[in-house]
Amino acid sequence: MAASFFLSLVVPLVLLLLPLSRSASVVTHLPGFHGRLPFHLETGYVNVDEETGTELFYYFVESERSPDTDPVVLWLTGGPGCSSLIFYEVGPMKFVLVPYNGSLPEMAYNPYSWSKMASIILLDSPVGTGFSYARDLEGYRDVGDFSFSMHVVTFLNKWFINHPHYQSNPFFVGGSSYAGMMTPIIAQHISQEIEHGKQPRINLKGYLVGNPFTGSDYDRNFRAQYAHGVGIISDQLYEAAVGNCKGNYIRPQNKLCDMALNTIEDLISEIDEGYIVGVKCVWDLLRHRFMLEENAQLSKLSPEQPTINCFAYRYYLSNIWANENSTRDALGVKHGTIGEFKRCRKSMPYSFDVSSSIEYHFNLTSRGYRALVFSGDHDLVMPFLGTHAWIRSFNLSIVDDWRAWHLGGQAGGFTITYANHLTFATLKGGGHSAIEYRPRESLDMAQRWLDNKPL
Repeated sequence: MAASFFLSLVVPLVLLLLPLSRSASVVTHLPGFHGRLPFHLETGYVNVDEETGTELFYYFVESERSPDTDPVVLWLTGGPGCSSLIFYEVGPMKFVLVPYNGSLPEMAYNPYSWSKMASIILLDSPVGTGFSYARDLEGYRDVGDFSFSMHVVTFLNKWFINHPHYQSNPFFVGGSSYAGMMTPIIAQHISQEIEHGKQPRINLKGYLVGNPFTGSDYDRNFRAQYAHGVGIISDQLYEAAVGNCKGNYIRPQNKLCDMALNTIEDLISEIDEGYIVGVKCVWDLLRHRFMLEENAQLSKLSPEQPTINCFAYRYYLSNIWANENSTRDALGVKHGTIGEFKRCRKSMPYSFDVSSSIEYHFNLTSRGYRALVFSGDHDLVMPFLGTHAWIRSFNLSIVDDWRAWHLGGQAGGFTITYANHLTFATLKGGGHSAIEYRPRESLDMAQRWLDNKPL
């Protein structure tokens, strides 16, 4: 797997001739979008490891509301190894979803971009993701949870030094899916640097995560309960699992439990786990790294082109768009630094060296940092039941009990607030990467929370 990744990079000797640093570029036009961009976009690289020449590529979208005072949000996307680009989740662009005809995919402005109320930094991390690269191939070998986190912290320190205008703005770390595991780790490192008086002083106020992976048993142990609750498995099968598995639905201790869990997984395989009411597409399943680890055979079944009714069709378009020379030139991508662009590099060598991120959540909230944890309630990849369970394990007192939160007179989801400024919320009808399924509701939820208002 590692060998195939290095071959796919196709890194030529020209890397040795590239300048060590590059100033940021302001991007005013992008291929596939008609006219001038209706927002301020800056792209660039930040060197996070001098020895290997590791440079992380970023997109900075300035707030369209009040950039001098609005929050700055770092947003990381899934993976590990999935590019943030500017089309996914919180970004200001989206693809026009029409059948591909061989021409450059067209784009449109995303009216629900989080840049409506915050400045956002979208980062291709870890190295090897998107347009981020290393001069020395050794930079790709030692990649994992800890190095990922520390590279992001280094990136932020250098980015704020180069952008002193934003140092006083409230800052939040955010991420979804697997990036939700990295988010509290990154935030804790920043908080420790603040306590030690390190400069620049980043004005960290908290963090927010969507459908977050934690690495703990909570992530997978509630699949049976959720599947039963939404009618995927029968009462009889669920009762058999409860009676024989004794609360452990991950590592069966007897044959009857094992049989029940295998049957449950067979039934779950009939649907799109990321969005239980959606169309099941193999392309969509491959979005989830930890699912791929358990179902490696899916990679052999992935079609070259998903059908337009697949949720991942937009990812297919992004691969086409990002591999155009005109696109790379417009974004300021250094020539010769990467080969083929892939939205998610599933073959990337990676060490899963953090067993659980839950202690980081607890540490941060105990130290007074604000936290928003949200889940799409139609996600079986990371069921909201498991996410809420680890939050409840903190035994925090309830400040605002379970209730609906509303948008336009309708319930946008449900929420509960605990002591230590910890809020949990669901997005009604949202799947995995809930923001992409419910962009309007996600923007409203995030804006209220970032503005320190109740949901």
